Amino acid sequence: MNEPMRRILIVLPMYGGSLPIGRYCGQALRILGHVVEYFEAPGFHSAFSALKTLRVGTDRLDYLENSLLQVVSQAVLAKVEAFAPDLVLAMAQAPLSRQALKRLQRDKVPTAMWFVEDHEVFPYWKAFAPLYDTFAVIQKGNFPACLSEVGQPNAFYLPLAADPSVHHPLSLSPLERRKYGSELSFVGAGYPNRRLAFRQLINYDLRIWGNDWDGEYLLTPFLQRNGQRIDTDEIVRIFNASTININLHSSVRPGTLIAGGDFVNPRTFELAACGAFQLVDRRTLLPELFTADELAVFDSMSGLLQAVEHYRANPEARAEIAARGRARVLAEHTYVHRMDTLMAHLQSLMPPKTGDPSWLEEIPSDLREDLDRLLAKLGLNPSASFQDVVCAVRGQGGRLGRLETAILFLDEWKKQYTPKRPEK
Repeated sequence: MNEPMRRILIVLPMYGGSLPIGRYCGQALRILGHVVEYFEAPGFHSAFSALKTLRVGTDRLDYLENSLLQVVSQAVLAKVEAFAPDLVLAMAQAPLSRQALKRLQRDKVPTAMWFVEDHEVFPYWKAFAPLYDTFAVIQKGNFPACLSEVGQPNAFYLPLAADPSVHHPLSLSPLERRKYGSELSFVGAGYPNRRLAFRQLINYDLRIWGNDWDGEYLLTPFLQRNGQRIDTDEIVRIFNASTININLHSSVRPGTLIAGGDFVNPRTFELAACGAFQLVDRRTLLPELFTADELAVFDSMSGLLQAVEHYRANPEARAEIAARGRARVLAEHTYVHRMDTLMAHLQSLMPPKTGDPSWLEEIPSDLREDLDRLLAKLGLNPSASFQDVVCAVRGQGGRLGRLETAILFLDEWKKQYTPKRPEK
């Protein structure tokens, strides 16, 4: 990696689609040699959900939810103070209040958000975007101009991706293929356009996995697990077991089956990374990411039906397209690629960083020969600062070795005897 190693705090949302994406980003940043910690906002989700059970008025509920958000935001600031990150990377719907973002601005802590949502459907970005140092988005069109109008000129396009360590081909047993497989499948929420479209697929061997399909009686026989959420491990098995994976982007427009939007959803990259065959609706940004022979695309309901008939009878064509799609993802569309792009974009926003080799002199001589092995184990380079190593050691699991114990002991000693700066 050409860029210097950084300490990065990833602020996860309490729930939602960007939660797993945040974890994929952290793994990718670690592969790139950075030290990563998460702010685990999902731990606060149960408290947030409990507020809705109080049976209070809307105004009072809004006040309570905002008050809890302020508490969580203060917890983020406490984590920033303890971890001293070079960058705070917030995922969409991260629990960071405007006051907390202003505090980070005041303290000159670089911030970035990856807004992995449709800006027309989720307009909350208008209040928060100007308070971030940079704003990565999955859309083009008029969105950058809209961001500039609200005071965020430093936005850039960063499409979604896949994590090959999670999304990859599997060798499934006959039992798994019976459990997860079908001729046609879909994994996702029951948006209005999907309900309309899938009613026309009920004559096939169809399985629907996911939540928010309540009241869709015609599709109930095809809905798996009574509409429960499906975890990532099982989703990957479904992708691998299905003959044809339907990938229909969501739309809330009444009567619109094929949304014809711009951004490309994570399912597109994840299916391709699994080497699974998919039929995906046409998106305006899709040609920049995949060629015509790497994905099978439809742009109407009749086109989807024709494609289903064609590809269910042509296993060789399915395999060839899926293989080319997987190769493209591995070459250009992983989260390592995306985080490398993000960090390169952010270098000018972060202060220059140099190594601090002087701390090595404080390590006992009989432990120094183990240091290179420890740095390699932690994914750090020899120019890592003492605090980088401390953060990496604290972030790993398992039993501590002699050197790791000595480093943490030295860190505690430094905290005890280093004079504290006066409060601002």
